[in-house]
Amino acid sequence: MDHTAEKLQGGLESTGGNRAILITGLIIAMLFGSLDQTIVGTAMPRIIGELGGLSMMTWVTTAYMLASTTVVPIAGKLADLMGRKSIYVTGLLIFVIGSAMCGLAQNMTQLIWFRGLQGIGAGVMMPMAMIIIGDLFTGKQRAKWQGIFGAMFGLSSVIGPQIGGWIVDASHWRWVFYINLPIGVLAIILISIGLGKSQLKKNIQFDWAGIFTMIVGVVSILLGLTMGGNQYEWASWQIIGLFGIGVITLTLFTWIESRAAEPILPVRLFKHKTFLTLNGIGFLMSVGMFGSIMFVPLYLQGILGVSASASGSAMTPMMLTIVLGSILGGRLVQKLGVRLQTATGMVIMAISFVLLSTLAIDTSRWMVTLYMVVLGMGMGLVMPILTVALQESFPKSELGVVTSSSQFSRQIGGTFGMAILGAVLNAKSSQLLTDKMEPIAARMPGNEMIQQLMVKVNENAQGLYSSLLDPKTLAKMPPMFNESVLPILKTSLVQSLHSVFLFGLVFVLLGTVLTVFLGNVRISDREEEKGEEPLPEVK
Repeated sequence: MDHTAEKLQGGLESTGGNRAILITGLIIAMLFGSLDQTIVGTAMPRIIGELGGLSMMTWVTTAYMLASTTVVPIAGKLADLMGRKSIYVTGLLIFVIGSAMCGLAQNMTQLIWFRGLQGIGAGVMMPMAMIIIGDLFTGKQRAKWQGIFGAMFGLSSVIGPQIGGWIVDASHWRWVFYINLPIGVLAIILISIGLGKSQLKKNIQFDWAGIFTMIVGVVSILLGLTMGGNQYEWASWQIIGLFGIGVITLTLFTWIESRAAEPILPVRLFKHKTFLTLNGIGFLMSVGMFGSIMFVPLYLQGILGVSASASGSAMTPMMLTIVLGSILGGRLVQKLGVRLQTATGMVIMAISFVLLSTLAIDTSRWMVTLYMVVLGMGMGLVMPILTVALQESFPKSELGVVTSSSQFSRQIGGTFGMAILGAVLNAKSSQLLTDKMEPIAARMPGNEMIQQLMVKVNENAQGLYSSLLDPKTLAKMPPMFNESVLPILKTSLVQSLHSVFLFGLVFVLLGTVLTVFLGNVRISDREEEKGEEPLPEVK
């Protein structure tokens, strides 16, 4: 089979698709799919205020990211077997249905499950756009369009928190999910019209055993991190069992991948030092990055008492500096080199985490924004360079594998980061609240309100923190609560967030240390590798 036939196998019918309609549908789908990764963040405090479940907060995002990350390699394989159109439209439908169910959720457990369903749809949508762009365009055109789609992802990061804040303030948090319905239906219609008839490809060996063991292993470890110190003691048989299952199944996953005909993550790549180092840096960077994005809105709304939209406004400059840092980094890398630029970006990130660990009850919103701007610049210098450096370190025939592995490691890093930092927040905040409330209860043994609060502290300390995130609940509280208990809640939460940011700092510093082991990776300006004939454009 020649290169052209291979490229179009399972792809687009050469004359059956309307390119303009298709690209419009792809952009809409990419924008609203990536938007949902950031739009929920600023709405989370209000969601917790209504549904409760602060201790489960991180799982709302973790479920989405875990599902979407796991599905990415599966979607690519199914697209080859069943064609682009059927898989893409199925993913869009799953995302729309998941969005509707999220909006209807009546408790945090339901919301977590429905966010997982949403994540499955998103995991199909995100790679399919790049696959179809690869079908439609070649060479410089493909690079240009993939850059545009990358900009769509960056745009969603910039506007997501702001849109989430506006929706919550103007209407209700449920519309953060309902807004996906008309946009998703429009994308389905455009993509269905734009895509021609897909061709089925036979005799593909699919790595089901690898997918199964990877899911079981990652989910087991995440459950252990999330439930440890909260539902169960860290030394309990439940947590030890979850970690044990995770280690065993991931070890089995490695064994399976070394023997699979078409492994989703080839083990041989882990023998390459540059592959390990770059993906390790991406993993560690993402642990801190997603942790900060998750917990800063909690500080802004819970401690400073700003609105959801104002919280989004405070986060927006960070997203803008990520874009600015990426543009600046793309120009500087030829002069600085990959190692120096990556180390510089990681050091800037570390500085921002030190600054965030100094937040106090009376820190101004603008100072928080400044700290986030510093963080954004560091991330912008590092994020795009990691993937480009990986692509430069491997032959063109392996670019798909190494690029997807880079995305996978960063998404897993973000998922682990939210679970780990969420566990730190839960454990620290419960301990601090207990330590600070017990002396008050001892001094006021006859006060009924204090005794009721102590019962709640012992049974569900996180439920008390939820009151900080709901203005209506705070307005109904008696004066004694606002005078005696509210300052303790805020102080305990701030101190807990200090621990979260310092813990995140450790991971960023580890990533900085890893940059020392990067070889002399250079970014070339070549357009095509010699000896490889570019594919003709699909007409």
